[in-house]
Amino acid sequence: MGRVVIVTGAGQGLGRAHAHAFAAEGYDVVVNDVGPAAETVAAEITAAGGSAVATSGDVSDWEYAESLVRTAVDRFGDLHVLVNNAGLVRDRMLVGMSEQEWDLVVKVDLKGHFCPLRHAAAYWRAQAKAGRPVSGRIVNTSSGAGLMGSIGQGNYTAAKAGVVGLTLVASAELGRYGVTANALAPAARTPMTEAVFADMMATQGAGFDAMAPENVSPLVVWLGSAEAGGVSGRVFEVEGGRIGLADGWRYGVRRELDRRWEVAEAGKAVLDLLAEAEPPTPVYGA
Repeated sequence: MGRVVIVTGAGQGLGRAHAHAFAAEGYDVVVNDVGPAAETVAAEITAAGGSAVATSGDVSDWEYAESLVRTAVDRFGDLHVLVNNAGLVRDRMLVGMSEQEWDLVVKVDLKGHFCPLRHAAAYWRAQAKAGRPVSGRIVNTSSGAGLMGSIGQGNYTAAKAGVVGLTLVASAELGRYGVTANALAPAARTPMTEAVFADMMATQGAGFDAMAPENVSPLVVWLGSAEAGGVSGRVFEVEGGRIGLADGWRYGVRRELDRRWEVAEAGKAVLDLLAEAEPPTPVYGA
């Protein structure tokens, strides 16, 4: 029996590229999306000699996410990899953002990661407790916006920053069961980012397509492999031919007293700390 992967949001863009890349490596692929595109991608994989099944549904729905994991196990006998890729944007400045625009993005982009992760984790824990070997891999999709912030994307930034935090906790909690969790901050041309990268594509010459979503997939496939068992709790930036490790929050310079600070003292300490510290990476679009 080969390895089995679920790819959410696999009807187009990055998810479609990931699904095809896993299939090319011999994985059985569960292709998820909210519409008929999942069937199209599964048919493409099958026509190319691969193994795939399509399932349509909202990954932020608790019961559907549970059924998604069950589909993998019932159809292919096991589950080894969960690639959480489904997402959407509703860009607007904070002062004009509606409650519905906030709720929808956080629901799909953050809860839509948690629900499949939760049910996959429960499956792997049960396997481990039954004494069966587990080689579980979770690959979550964050964004440069989630790492640095992005003007006009307060909802998306919050959700994608939440994905990073969720990944760190999943790595810490699930390692005992043989499960790793990592996240990506990919840059690629997809239906969701076409407008963002339009100027970049206009200036790109012939040859290597640095914005092709297929450039991201080799890293995703490797992180899903049995060989990647020693890598967990990490965030990778990937674009074109570049792979980088993103360093997150860590303890920085400090000042300390053995008593409560006075207001003026606290202010001076802050200014001293800022003078010593590295400046933060600018918010995208600032």
